[in-house]
Amino acid sequence: MATVQLAVKGMVCDGCAKAVENALRTVPGVIHVSANYEKNEATIEVADTVPAQALADAVVKAGYEARIEG
Repeated sequence: MATVQLAVKGMVCDGCAKAVENALRTVPGVIHVSANYEKNEATIEVADTVPAQALADAVVKAGYEARIEG
């Protein structure tokens, strides 16, 4: 298992954070997701085989900007 941290721009409310979480849950191998609009970040626990770029791409597809941190 691995943890991926994304910086997410465009979230302005809890609804946005839930939308980001839901988008990330569609990526195969995602175990747990937590998005925080106040901190503009999402923390994702994934299987070791999940590429971080796939997570960022899911967030972008949902209409937000995402950058892999770390």
